Amino acid sequence: MADVRVTQSHSLSRDEAKHQMAGFEEMMKKYGVSAKWSGGHADLKGTGVKGSIDVSDSKVQVELKLGMLAKAAGIDPARLEKSIRRRLKEALEGA
Repeated sequence: MADVRVTQSHSLSRDEAKHQMAGFEEMMKKYGVSAKWSGGHADLKGTGVKGSIDVSDSKVQVELKLGMLAKAAGIDPARLEKSIRRRLKEALEGA
């Protein structure tokens, strides 16, 4: 089960929504998390975290599983979820 799961609806095409995720990806890179895309799905991997992004015609879903290192560093899943929710909304509504 994911420690963090955020779903953001949108009114863009799947390709447009994926394109709008570029800013979100740049933010993730600042935290050492990279995305490897295959169609509308990306696997996320970073130090102490792994997960996925799924982009459909109506929503984007981000799921993260925090590893022991992230938990030991004191990362609060509720705070992380709130931050991701805000950034996803900005990315998809800023189109």
